[in-house]
Amino acid sequence: MNYARDIIISLRQNGREEKELKFVVAKSYSPYMELSDAYINFDKVEEEIEVNPYYRYYEVFKDLFNVNNEEDVELRETFFDIVMHFIANGDAMSGMTKQEYYLRFVIDDISKGILGDRIKEKFEVFNYNEKIIIAENVVKMYKTGQTLYLLKDTVRRIFVNTTIYANYETSDELLFYMPYVRTEINEAKMDFIKEFFLPIRFRTEIYWEEHFGVIEEDETMKIDSIAIY
Repeated sequence: MNYARDIIISLRQNGREEKELKFVVAKSYSPYMELSDAYINFDKVEEEIEVNPYYRYYEVFKDLFNVNNEEDVELRETFFDIVMHFIANGDAMSGMTKQEYYLRFVIDDISKGILGDRIKEKFEVFNYNEKIIIAENVVKMYKTGQTLYLLKDTVRRIFVNTTIYANYETSDELLFYMPYVRTEINEAKMDFIKEFFLPIRFRTEIYWEEHFGVIEEDETMKIDSIAIY
């Protein structure tokens, strides 16, 4: 990590809040680097990040930390933290594509509860990469309206190796074989995905771990490993 924006990007990718982070003026630093030496090529983001305020932002901070000025130290430190958050966030967003902006807005809207507290709580069970998958398909859904395809795509990308069967003969029904343990978190993820992408006329059956028996498919007809459909 060489720049303050790298810290912001890393936090987002790991699902952490930017408010956890505090920027402080480095006690010692290279005049040729933005972050303190301790953070160069360092993967873990600490809660307090030391920054060289003069590397790229000399005109902003040149009069703020004069060594002879001992007044209002706490106020100036707070101001520095606020301004660096603003600068680093803007710097991180400046390289984003239009698609990345859309994804950011979708994730932020859901996380802030704009779609309701219930949706917000369910969304929190997903990790950052899973949230990106959901946001990508939400954007595609608004553009194309292909909810059924996007439902299947979302499930298969988040729950890899899932098999999905469609039963159109007796009803509009989807059968999911999920080779995963049935946990509260996994069930919450599926509930969220269905709420966003499942067409109203469809019903679903989910089989966790054990596949239902399919005639002439030996792998699904093992004794003690068959779910009843």
